[in-house]
Amino acid sequence: MNKNTEQKLTSLITVAMRFPDDKACRIYLERIRWNGKLACVHCGSEKKIYRFNNGKLFKCADCKKQFTVKVGTIFEDSQVPLQKWFFAMYLITAHKKGISSLQLSRDIQVTQKTAWFMLHRIRYSIKNKSFLKPLKNVVEVDETYIGGKKHRGKRGRGSENKTAVFGMVERNGDVRSMPVQRVNGKTLKAIIRNNVSKKAVVMSDEWGAYRGLDKEYEAHKVINHGKKEYVRGGTFM
Repeated sequence: MNKNTEQKLTSLITVAMRFPDDKACRIYLERIRWNGKLACVHCGSEKKIYRFNNGKLFKCADCKKQFTVKVGTIFEDSQVPLQKWFFAMYLITAHKKGISSLQLSRDIQVTQKTAWFMLHRIRYSIKNKSFLKPLKNVVEVDETYIGGKKHRGKRGRGSENKTAVFGMVERNGDVRSMPVQRVNGKTLKAIIRNNVSKKAVVMSDEWGAYRGLDKEYEAHKVINHGKKEYVRGGTFM
């Protein structure tokens, strides 16, 4: 939550007034995540995103996959209403000495097991200062193809009957991967922008889709596989 919002949230009552239902929580989450520029959480495309009538569900015109604002955040895979998540975040940050899962379960009326799960995810977000933390420091990016073997089929980029998967690895940190429809610059750069800090050093191979990253990031270092180079500065690719 931003500073202006935090200054107004002086009690649980003010939190309830600011976020009276799940819709208000969802709209706020969409704003701080995308800031008006929707991007597919699966392929990173910003081309055309459709919103369904219920307001919660989106569909990407490029990869045809559906998603909600919760995908890829600490709220994903949770049936707990967003409003209870927001209440929990306030309670956890308001108690300087901490709060037990038992107390939280009573305060927001969930089971202790659910409260314990929420506590761990919220503490993770507080530590990283984001619901969805960007990868930082040195980040290695690469794409691969997975699927069943096909004899005499094309190998490498453009392989037939295989799924392209794009991965990003923060050195000594998190790993993120996702299937992509295309392995071109527009698709891969959009995903990198949505997941990697601008202060990061990006490592990639010589694939043309990564050209220009040096203009957006702290640095862009290239491992040239064509010259049989697979390691540089302790980084293997």
